[in-house]
Amino acid sequence: MAFQDLVFQTQAPPPALAEYVESFWQLANPSGVAQPVVIVPDGRVDTFFTYSATEPYNVLLLGLDTQPEAQVILPHTSTFAIGWKLLAADYVLPVRLADLPQHACYLPPDYLGMSAADLTDFAGFCAKAAAQIQQLLPAEVDSRKRKLFNLLYATSGTRTVEAYADAAAWSSRQINRYFQQQFGLSLKAYCNILRFRAALPDLKSGKLFPEAHFADQAHFIREIKKYAGVAPKELVRNQDDRFIQLSALPKK
Repeated sequence: MAFQDLVFQTQAPPPALAEYVESFWQLANPSGVAQPVVIVPDGRVDTFFTYSATEPYNVLLLGLDTQPEAQVILPHTSTFAIGWKLLAADYVLPVRLADLPQHACYLPPDYLGMSAADLTDFAGFCAKAAAQIQQLLPAEVDSRKRKLFNLLYATSGTRTVEAYADAAAWSSRQINRYFQQQFGLSLKAYCNILRFRAALPDLKSGKLFPEAHFADQAHFIREIKKYAGVAPKELVRNQDDRFIQLSALPKK
């Protein structure tokens, strides 16, 4: 399978939603052949609105992936999706991520007022989703969480837990309790995923040691194997674009 067999497009959210939504995106397989891929973690939460010629319309909330997962994109399938940041998981999403069985659950088919008819126009989907999400935004947000998440994304998780705690004026013990209760993993584990995500562009360009994100070569290899399931050299080769990190797909 080559990536050119798939259709991918993305759109940034309106500024008012930027702290909650990373992007709106579409991934479609218009061919008559199933496309096997390996999805690797990117630190994002996604809601998938999917229609297939062989499967009924459904809405799936996928939590934080912590390991690679082999999947198949069915023939004649189109998925419109919302890529959420963690602030949305705390304030906007209807399900707590730590409570998700197997890191995923189906949402009501009319979630955000959507239906299968909305999966024919990507721009229209984005506009409708943005309007619906706007109505769900909280009147107030904990300033510590806002500072913490903004800094996490700005630094790709490369600082220590203590550094993030100091910057957010929030104890590391309280932060880790919050992360475990809300997201089902520690802040350090989430930082590791963000570092892995940030390393992928370097890997795709052939750099086998992204110095900015890992302590040494051994640490780098361990982390890549953990989240991609293969050694860095194989991930660089990425034969037929088999490994996909949704947030890092090339835009068309």
